[in-house]
Amino acid sequence: MTTVSPRPASAAGSTSEPAAPPPGMRLRELVFGAACAAAVRAAARLGVADALGEAPATAEELAVELNTEPQPLRRLLRALSCYGVFAETPDGSFAHTEMSRMLREDDPGSLRYIALWCTEPWTWDAWPRLDEAVRSGGNVFQELYGKGFFEYLHQDAHESAHVFNRAMTTSSVQSALEVAELLDLTGVGVVADIGGGQGHVLASLLEKHPSVRGTLLDLPDVVAKADPRLRTGGSLAERVRIVPGDCREDIPVEADLYIIKNILEWDDDSTRRTLRNIVSAARPGARVVVIENLVDDTPSMKFTTSMDLLLLLNVGGAKHTRASLVERITAAGLLIGAIRPVNAYLHAFESVVPS
Repeated sequence: MTTVSPRPASAAGSTSEPAAPPPGMRLRELVFGAACAAAVRAAARLGVADALGEAPATAEELAVELNTEPQPLRRLLRALSCYGVFAETPDGSFAHTEMSRMLREDDPGSLRYIALWCTEPWTWDAWPRLDEAVRSGGNVFQELYGKGFFEYLHQDAHESAHVFNRAMTTSSVQSALEVAELLDLTGVGVVADIGGGQGHVLASLLEKHPSVRGTLLDLPDVVAKADPRLRTGGSLAERVRIVPGDCREDIPVEADLYIIKNILEWDDDSTRRTLRNIVSAARPGARVVVIENLVDDTPSMKFTTSMDLLLLLNVGGAKHTRASLVERITAAGLLIGAIRPVNAYLHAFESVVPS
């Protein structure tokens, strides 16, 4: 596997660490952040990472395969190489880096659809209105498009809805095994994945624990596309109950362990209703594990704080701090236990329904 490290910014022949850019240069780089995001998006849409093989290739060679003009492609690759997405070799060819490989469709850690999702056309309309959202504390989406975010996606932006679904699936699949590795299911007979999307976390747990049964609850259109392992004829189907429903309205599910992953960020009202519905449905002593991104004290703060602002723009939601999530879980009547990292992006909040 050929992976080239980006060129250091230090002078030729120097072995010292490159000096940090002065504040003025750093701020200039930040205000051109849109150019970097657009470059990543362009590379993902063009399929540059998929076209580049194990050996370095020139822009001219890649342009033939990608049906682009070679000089603009060289400019795109040069810009991305400044950020470590691709690397320019001494002879002017371009090679893969660890980050550029993640733009490949077939990479196990692929972030291609997440990169596309975070740079969809509607985001370019919404970001310039961030000051309005900060002033009002609410989303700007209704004013921009005359309808709510998800209504717009599914009615007017079918390609963006497809990208969203692929991005959420990618994220869920990649974290499912880590969640399954983290959670101790000793004494658990039934585990329920509430708002669990297509059920990737549930499937990973059931595969690891053959004696456990599971329930997946999410909106009807979502569970209709559940992981094939969970549907009729799937390898786990006999141990699974699929329940179409809205966890904000009712959770007609009894389980020993309830998992809620990445659904408590839309607004405080839906968060309160979801947690209270679980407490109402669960028997005393049942475990509830809430898994969320945090915007404080994590290695992923640059990513999660950006997603936090995007949530403000599109649905008026917010990512949680450790304290805010503890407060909401406790207010629902749950007893907080351990708080543990799942990975660099996610934390698991263990709690129990009191006797």
